[in-house]
Amino acid sequence: MESAPHFTLRPDADGASTLVLGGALLVSTMAGLDGELRALAAEGSAEGAAEGAAEGAAAGAGAAAATARPVPRIDISAVTEIDTAGAWLVCRLAQGWGAEITGADDKAGRLIAAVRTTVPALPTAGHAEAPAMAPAVAALDGLGHEVVALGRDSLGMLGFFGALLVAALTTLRHPARFRGKALVHQMELVGVDSLLIIALMSFLIGVVIAQQGAVQLQQFGAEIYTINLTGRLAMRELGVLMTAIMVAGRSGSAFAAQLGTMKLTEEIDAMRIIGVSPMEALVLPRVLAAVLMLPLLGFFAAVVAIIGGAVLGNFGLDIPFLTFLSRIKEVLPMNDLWIGLIKGPVFGLIIGMAGCYQGLQVTGNSEEVGRRTTQAVVQGIFAVIVLDAFFAVFFTAIGWK
Repeated sequence: MESAPHFTLRPDADGASTLVLGGALLVSTMAGLDGELRALAAEGSAEGAAEGAAEGAAAGAGAAAATARPVPRIDISAVTEIDTAGAWLVCRLAQGWGAEITGADDKAGRLIAAVRTTVPALPTAGHAEAPAMAPAVAALDGLGHEVVALGRDSLGMLGFFGALLVAALTTLRHPARFRGKALVHQMELVGVDSLLIIALMSFLIGVVIAQQGAVQLQQFGAEIYTINLTGRLAMRELGVLMTAIMVAGRSGSAFAAQLGTMKLTEEIDAMRIIGVSPMEALVLPRVLAAVLMLPLLGFFAAVVAIIGGAVLGNFGLDIPFLTFLSRIKEVLPMNDLWIGLIKGPVFGLIIGMAGCYQGLQVTGNSEEVGRRTTQAVVQGIFAVIVLDAFFAVFFTAIGWK
């Protein structure tokens, strides 16, 4: 028969006390012990630790008792049985007091060592909370943490890129392992399903470019150059850039959410156990789909933006629709087309990697899925804009003006 758990406070020669626990520390027997420990905390608060006991009552028996009196040691040699709940209570008490656990047998020692890593940190007795930082210092502290996190993510992305290259080379060496159906499915999700929203966005962007450009050029009697402005800006910059931002928000977030949910439900771990590489089965098709579809979507967006400018020119600038399009062929150099097609795969690689990397970093709970999804979108869009600025300077430097 299980003996009821109990405790005593044994005075030590140094003026402190040792908490001696005995009996069976099992989830089925500890309800009374928990109440007694709370009563001990309340007694300590009556002697001058009211604030600490109130915090402990909210946090649990271990944190509450931690504020009652100095207890540098917890002796569990008299404990006859212990389970995970009992080990958790002992660890909580020891952490709250900053006490040493003594008298544990092999079984209890292994259980406590396993449970100790799951107990959240508590302020130890006798240590006041750190004073609040000044707003300026807090801002600098937050900035420092963000910089460290950015560096950590950058290194993680670099390692992830290496793993992606290894998976791609492995697939080239063993073509039978390539998942063509998964690639086609992801191309449909990234590309075909995005056509409508990208067409609408690009058409309106073309209208805005033409309208705002015409307003400025009318001051110099040069409305005809609205065609040049619309065509070159859409094909060289805004077509692929706005498409990349749209894909990052739509497909990049989907990649992160899908993989994050699979990581949370241990589907990815199960794939590894049965010998299936998640990089080959999940990541590679998604990244390849983004790389292949971005240049096509960017070109499609640029063409639709030019059509939007032509519609605005026909109804608002008295430039016939066909004249607008024929003039585009004359003023639009092939370099602008190549620039858009070169940017597309790079943007797709960045977006696909950001979404898949953040999805595979999910741990803990569903809240982490949302946080990683947000990070995937933010990182993807930020990287795309930075790379676009780099490409603008680079292509101008090599004479593609």
